[in-house]
Amino acid sequence: MLYLLAEYLGYPGVFNLFRYLTFRSGAAVFTALMIGLFIGPAFINMLRVKQGKGQPIRDDGPKTHLAKVGTPTMGGLMILFSVCISMLLWMDLRSTYVWAALGVMIGFGLVGFLDDYDKVTKRSTKGVSGKVRLLLEFLIAGIAVYLITRTAGTDLHIPFVNEPIAELGWLYIAFASFVIVAFGNAVNLTDGLDGLATMPVVIANLAFLVIIYLAGNAKFAAYLGIPHVPGAGELAILCAAVMGACLAFLWFNAPPAAVFMGDTGSLALGGTLGVVAVTAHHEFALVVVGGLFVVEALSVILQVFWYKRTGKRIFRMAPIHHHFEQLGWAEPTVVIRFWIISFVLALAGLATLKLR
Repeated sequence: MLYLLAEYLGYPGVFNLFRYLTFRSGAAVFTALMIGLFIGPAFINMLRVKQGKGQPIRDDGPKTHLAKVGTPTMGGLMILFSVCISMLLWMDLRSTYVWAALGVMIGFGLVGFLDDYDKVTKRSTKGVSGKVRLLLEFLIAGIAVYLITRTAGTDLHIPFVNEPIAELGWLYIAFASFVIVAFGNAVNLTDGLDGLATMPVVIANLAFLVIIYLAGNAKFAAYLGIPHVPGAGELAILCAAVMGACLAFLWFNAPPAAVFMGDTGSLALGGTLGVVAVTAHHEFALVVVGGLFVVEALSVILQVFWYKRTGKRIFRMAPIHHHFEQLGWAEPTVVIRFWIISFVLALAGLATLKLR
């Protein structure tokens, strides 16, 4: 909105700064951060009043989690509100990529909201049927990917190789949709401890802010040998807004959490990260940058598969962060060590930009 206004006025005086993605990205971080910090206390109080007993806590989980009974959930609404306002203020709203990302963020957020609402009202940890959730998620992701591929193409790229390895056509829509849905659910599975998912989301978005900015710049993309996607750099502002909103949320989500993100936030943030990776044609780099989320999801898949086959468990409890709790690690210890791992993986993902 402000960008279009500045363009309409001809970028006079200080409005000339609006031409630059770097300025608008910095403004987006600050805007989302300030909005989140400002609305946080009132928003959390509203959730506490509306929800009463808060998010249901698993009886079979670590016993230390029983102290969290009464903590409200759906705090992801605070994140989404902050990000959306920041996006509308600072991004070029004519960009297809902006609306594809916004559609996934709101769509996945709505799916997560329905799941959280079902859990809170029924006092159950089950929520909406998994099949219904996946169907809705794939539908939303499929529409977004179709919009993205109209201008970004359907080439498949992998790290360490300059040229695309295949032109997948319609198969790319299925593949990219899977990436978006998979990361939405991977972040959702990671969000099990106070602050555990929030900071890795910030770190991953920082890494992809760099990647999407470079992919959108013809000179940088040619120098690095990465796919150039004209206009994709606009999503750097989205990554910045997510970082600001998540940092504001972490202020209230730090142990002991005053509010939980819930599926409302985790599904939306993971899905949005997937959209940025798909737009930049860096889906495999996302597996490295978001490696923590991948490991969390794989721990659940392996646990379920092995238990159904043998009746035995690989981990004491899945997702894997609970396994370490069961080994005796304190919750803050698990969280901070996982943050460190996330940071190292983000650096490794950024290293793939030059190793070609």
